[in-house]
Amino acid sequence: MKRASTDEIAPDEGKPMPEDPSGRPEPDDEPGWFEAVVREHAGALVRYFARRGPRQDAEDLAAEVFATAWRRRADVPRDAVLPWLYRTAGYTLANHRRKLVDLPVETVPEQGTSAVSEDPELSALFDAELRGALESVGERDRRILLLHAWEGLDGEELAAVLGISRSGADAALSRARKRLREAWGERLAF
Repeated sequence: MKRASTDEIAPDEGKPMPEDPSGRPEPDDEPGWFEAVVREHAGALVRYFARRGPRQDAEDLAAEVFATAWRRRADVPRDAVLPWLYRTAGYTLANHRRKLVDLPVETVPEQGTSAVSEDPELSALFDAELRGALESVGERDRRILLLHAWEGLDGEELAAVLGISRSGADAALSRARKRLREAWGERLAF
């Protein structure tokens, strides 16, 4: 039996078969792929930024993430586009916040401070005690909890955003939940 080479024409499409078995689009299809990514994930990214920073900057920051995605389109995993976008969004937001604060290096705190209490959505969703508990768990735990609760990420997607393994993400989420329960219990034990 003769094997078909990758240079042969696919009988049902009339186009050459792709040589890349990873499913990456042919160069001619990249604009179509990118347009579909923007259409599908723009709302999620704008909500991500609106929840974490000034609402008036949300669309601009989302556009910045999409510009990065276009420049680095060869690096975007086609089976995990949204987690890749969220991870890039985290870096974009951190860079944006650094631009807003002129802080001498010698006064940079060891751990970041978060404006959770200034977030209007958190204020509407949680009472003061829960906000205090969230603030007390630390920035990394808070980020993991909010990615899970607000963005609905867990498992492989959460692992991709955090840049760790699936088991590492599961363990980090479990630890963050435990710390939040402990902080909540301490706050209620007055």
